[in-house]
Amino acid sequence: MENVQNFNYNYSAKRNKEVETIRNKYIVNEETKLERLQHLDRKVSEAGVIQSLAVGIIGSLIFGTGMCFGLDALAGADWLTLAFAIPGALVMLAAYPIYKLIHGKAKARLVPEILKLTDELSAE
Repeated sequence: MENVQNFNYNYSAKRNKEVETIRNKYIVNEETKLERLQHLDRKVSEAGVIQSLAVGIIGSLIFGTGMCFGLDALAGADWLTLAFAIPGALVMLAAYPIYKLIHGKAKARLVPEILKLTDELSAE
């Protein structure tokens, strides 16, 4: 009787990488304190930007419509220029105070948690 011992080893970096990628999708990762701090900082920084941009864009579109009437596209419609340009300018001017209001509220709401996390991280 002959004693035959075989050893087979298959390695595929591509296959192992794919397996690891799929595995990582299903592992629940808890957020670290630093990641939470970065998330909160981003949240405060971005607060109010979209809302103020929307108000500013709407205001500029209204203002631009008034300026189009000012080009005498409709003869004798100068009152339309003022009817659109003035409210459009006022809406555009409201964009920054809206940003400051929303940003200030978000900052006031999140500052205690941010300070708590920074104290914990600096103590480590």
